[in-house]
Amino acid sequence: MSKRIFTPLIAAILLFAVSCSAPKEDPKTEISVIGKHELKLESELMTPEVLWSFGRVGGAEVSPDKSKIVYGVSYYSIPEDKGNRDLFVMDIDGNNKKQLTKTTFGEYEAQWKPGSETIGFMSAESGSMQIWEINSDGNNKTQISFVDGGINGFKYSPDGKQILYAAEVAIENSMKDLYKGLDKATGRIMNDLMYRHWDTWVDSYSHIFIADFDGNNFSKGTDIMKGEPYESPMKPFGGMEQINWSFDGAKVFYTCRKKVGKEYAISTNSDIYCYDLGSKKTKNLTKGMMGYDVAPVPSPDGKYLAWESMERDGYEADKNRIFVMNIENGEKRDYSENFDQSSHGFSWSDDSKGFYFLSNRNSTGNIYHLDITTGKIKTIAEEICNYQSVIPLENSLIAQRVSMSHPADIYSVDIKSGKAANLSKENDEILNQLTFGKVTKRMIKTTDGKDMLTWVILPPNFDENKEYPAILYCKGGPQGAMGQSWSYRWNFQIMAANGYVIVAPARRGVDGHGQEWQEQISGDYGGQNMKDYLSAIDEMKQEPWIDEDRLGSVGASYGGFSVYWLAGKHENRFKAFIAHDGMFNLEAQYLETEEMWFVNFDLGGPYWDKENKIAQKSYANSPHKFVKDWNTPILIIHSEKDYRIVASQGMSAFNAAVLNDVPAEYLYFPNENHWVLHPQNGILWQRTFFNWLDKYLK
Repeated sequence: MSKRIFTPLIAAILLFAVSCSAPKEDPKTEISVIGKHELKLESELMTPEVLWSFGRVGGAEVSPDKSKIVYGVSYYSIPEDKGNRDLFVMDIDGNNKKQLTKTTFGEYEAQWKPGSETIGFMSAESGSMQIWEINSDGNNKTQISFVDGGINGFKYSPDGKQILYAAEVAIENSMKDLYKGLDKATGRIMNDLMYRHWDTWVDSYSHIFIADFDGNNFSKGTDIMKGEPYESPMKPFGGMEQINWSFDGAKVFYTCRKKVGKEYAISTNSDIYCYDLGSKKTKNLTKGMMGYDVAPVPSPDGKYLAWESMERDGYEADKNRIFVMNIENGEKRDYSENFDQSSHGFSWSDDSKGFYFLSNRNSTGNIYHLDITTGKIKTIAEEICNYQSVIPLENSLIAQRVSMSHPADIYSVDIKSGKAANLSKENDEILNQLTFGKVTKRMIKTTDGKDMLTWVILPPNFDENKEYPAILYCKGGPQGAMGQSWSYRWNFQIMAANGYVIVAPARRGVDGHGQEWQEQISGDYGGQNMKDYLSAIDEMKQEPWIDEDRLGSVGASYGGFSVYWLAGKHENRFKAFIAHDGMFNLEAQYLETEEMWFVNFDLGGPYWDKENKIAQKSYANSPHKFVKDWNTPILIIHSEKDYRIVASQGMSAFNAAVLNDVPAEYLYFPNENHWVLHPQNGILWQRTFFNWLDKYLK
């Protein structure tokens, strides 16, 4: 549901959890070891097993002398139902690749120690997540931290003599006396909101610690937030991009929402704070700025601080503005006033005259440069892909990117021409054996006369003289980009490989098409954006190569809501539906979800507020009110650890379908959250997904 960015650490921890289900394995594509492996395919078409064979590249960092890149690659074992992440290093031109680590514990958050060829990283090799160091030649691996309970992330100070790290601090239990002598009691007592978040119960908060480090001895860290019942980084997906040293190491800038309980649950008002190591005093730098203020990045010369800022409290998908502050006088400037796009991932150039950043436009994620002297924003790289990170060199950029036809790799991007060259090429061996469907772009007229970008993905070896079944893809969010993403679940190429045309409209609500386009959806879930979906499929089914009698619709989260809504309103367009983690009963959703700011803004408020016309319009469009009109087979998927949209939403939808004699199936995962992250569960998901579509559309 939320418009969020996964950090490398959070993604890695979630992705490497182990589950126990064991569906039938395909011996020809079985992975026997966790790591890169020889994989000879017997077909040019992608299968679920092949999809889970790709190495997942991420976390590129450039060495201080700009001669090398360290990065991580994750591989998965289907039989063992788990994954592992190792570190690699290569020259800045992509040559001389070397694997630095090869353990069963996983290595994360790799970064270069200032002024050296030493690489720091996190590993649980000693039992808990700690900081380790290794030389860039792979020698002298050493554990340097010994923090009780482990750490969540870390950063070296600019001189390398101190390390800040994030670690969990237990929340004081005000009702602990009630548990005396009850060591086997499992009950939880809550007396305020936000007692669980995303997929975990809230028993602690992350604090920032600073420790001295002389290269050998790691001192006990000082908690700079001691006694505060707040968190930094912020849950659920905040990482070390939310915390940064000042250029001289004398201060720490960090992101925090200093609220608790109900106030925390209804607000997105985070601020940027500055902690002075000398005076031990903390100052709020963004006081009075009411939305999300996150990811502070100081300039190399120490004169400026840039950060991402949203204007409105409670609106998590507001425009992400570009703010820069003059640190000396505190003067702030919004450089994105005339830039109708959200921005993130700021990375200063060495001369401190500007920085590079990422932004979505027309459903592609591009690289831009801001000159802070002139205020001019320039497009650097604009291709049919999504750039995910950017690091400036002198004449080029090191960037990570993906597309609908290519998993993540690390690229070198020429600053002048914008041309990119693949450096890591992690999955070329597999990609060269596969045939992918062509990704095309269509502009479709909506019912209110707008031009809507729609991605159309054709089956491999497409023959325009044949008729194909088609799938309308309903995007989640509801905000966020309908961009050139590569997913290990909602993967368009594996859908195409199964013989389907995919129609993926950038309907109202997605970003990259201006703020007005994005904001139309809030308070109007059953309105124009649903008409946009139908406009897309109605135009595409006129193509002679699409069989209009074999149309399906699929989606997750808000996309799952869309499927439930369409099931009662589609006027017999579709022959099959699949809804994953969707909102079915909006009245129940209002009280079941944990981030109350989301439902307050996007639904308009509580269902009992009868005078609130926006809220009443939202609840009048709740899919559960149209079940009597359901007549199309529907597959429903939901997971127990999804606390954003709880499992009872999926169960209710399934029960309603069965009671109304609608053919239905329910795939339930007891150990997954809002995603499906375990290899065997992921393959079971794919097999069930296509088994259902094939049954009703082929």
